Amino acid sequence: MDQTMYPGHLKETLRKDGKRTSPRLRDGLKNYIIDIDGVISEDIPNEERERMAEAYVIPGAVETINSWYDEGHIITFFTSRTEREKDVTILWLENNGFHYHNIIFGKPRGGSYHYIDDCHVQASTFPGKFTKLVKKTKVIEVFESC
Repeated sequence: MDQTMYPGHLKETLRKDGKRTSPRLRDGLKNYIIDIDGVISEDIPNEERERMAEAYVIPGAVETINSWYDEGHIITFFTSRTEREKDVTILWLENNGFHYHNIIFGKPRGGSYHYIDDCHVQASTFPGKFTKLVKKTKVIEVFESC
């Protein structure tokens, strides 16, 4: 993430030896990475792109995502749609009033995602409607400690 793209969102971080590392978001902010089909829009396969312009919005999606945006969080849509669907997707987001910072196309299709990163990753499986996010304890897979 480029500091010029998100002024005030990032803080510099240093290793113990004083060398810089990639910047991190300020405390309390989140990078929301949100799928489109089946989460904010009805689920439409790429093979039926002619339906995308008129897709219905999942109830509560605009309000929830825009509230996160207004709170200062970073909103990035990460979709299995390809660059071929870029124009219709961006127009649909604009026409439906979504506020966001980024959109990334080409997410692998098929689900069963296992995301690995050097930063803390928190995942929420979308249950079909937007409700308040709550904290729960679940069993997760992690790397065995060194």
